[in-house]
Amino acid sequence: MRKFAAEKLEQLLAGISMPVYAPVEDGSTVIYGRYEPGMRLRLDKLGTDRTPKEVLFPQWESLMHFKMEGKKIQLTEEERANEDYVLFGVRACDMQAIRVLDRVFLSDPVDTYYAARREHGTIVGLACDAPGKNCFCKNFGIDPAQPDADVVLWPAGDEYFCEAYTDKGLALLNGWDTLEADECAVAAIKEEIGKKYDALPFARLNLNGFDGEHLMEKFESPQWKKLSMACLGCGSCTFSCPTCQCYDIRDYDTGNGIQRYRCWDSCMYSDFTLMAHGTNRPTQLERYRQRFMHKLVYFPSRNEGMYSCVGCGRCIEKCPMNLHIVKVIRALGEGEKE
Repeated sequence: MRKFAAEKLEQLLAGISMPVYAPVEDGSTVIYGRYEPGMRLRLDKLGTDRTPKEVLFPQWESLMHFKMEGKKIQLTEEERANEDYVLFGVRACDMQAIRVLDRVFLSDPVDTYYAARREHGTIVGLACDAPGKNCFCKNFGIDPAQPDADVVLWPAGDEYFCEAYTDKGLALLNGWDTLEADECAVAAIKEEIGKKYDALPFARLNLNGFDGEHLMEKFESPQWKKLSMACLGCGSCTFSCPTCQCYDIRDYDTGNGIQRYRCWDSCMYSDFTLMAHGTNRPTQLERYRQRFMHKLVYFPSRNEGMYSCVGCGRCIEKCPMNLHIVKVIRALGEGEKE
């Protein structure tokens, strides 16, 4: 266990020899952007407006270019990421979201674009010492005091405690000017964080019954009609979610060949997966149900109980109609935990 003075944090970041992506102000929003000295770090911001997912899985990216030369097609793939970088200040919920993305993009067939970015990144997690009222990550087995990252920081007033958990994390931490620290101090911080989370409004959500064994019971629930009735299909929930991974593939005529790129899409849109024959979910009820069944039932039933919701609370904040996932859990679940 090591520690350093909080006033030295920006100096440490500036001394890292590779690009650093951290929560920074971008106008009126907080994003995980490339940090440069002089930028305002926003490590105080829970549920950043844009998530660290964008560093690994950008909103849009070019995949390849191709053009016809006579009867031949000349195809040029985009180069994969090859630059090491640091992703800094990732909360436990967002770190778990990255693990969810790993299940999707690193499973066979591997998404080589995502895999390259993942391989070159070193992630520094940040324990949540001041949870917000919309946080409920502990309900999904996530420890807000222990992000599953290469390095973890614990804020403690005018200093930070830190520890490395992987070889990449150790290589990064060895370059920092730190002092030996007492592990007992961090144990006390973790205990205090746990108490704060146990007192939050959504701390007693009950996830019993959200598994593969109750699939049809949940799917056929009459509650879906009532829950989805006011849904606008705006996609705010999906674009603010750190685990949503739906995308579309588009070809664009550049005038000098075709550029193929992919961009985020939303299962809440009426034209999602639209083909010549139509779409397999023509109503907003079906689209609304699909989103939450995937998060709470389908994904965990296929991934050893790992939920595709991490309790970050962003959808609670962003939904203009207040139709967030907590309402679904309460409507279809078994009441609050004792």
